[in-house]
Amino acid sequence: MVKIRLKRLGAKKAPFYRIVVADSRVARDGVTIAELGYYDPMKNPSVISVDAEGAKKWIANGAQPTDTVRALLKKAGVE
Repeated sequence: MVKIRLKRLGAKKAPFYRIVVADSRVARDGVTIAELGYYDPMKNPSVISVDAEGAKKWIANGAQPTDTVRALLKKAGVE
């Protein structure tokens, strides 16, 4: 199953996430199929940048966003 989820980057206590498309069996920070954007919770206010067209295409093709990514996409105005 293909999922749209977060891949954690950044230093200890300073997270930075990429919104990626990956197989659900792959590790959190493992190999990804595509990158759709990023989420930076450390900025005030937090920064969300998403490729709306790409996200809609992947969801239409059956990719399931995780709960967190679904909330971020809603905030970004994609879903």
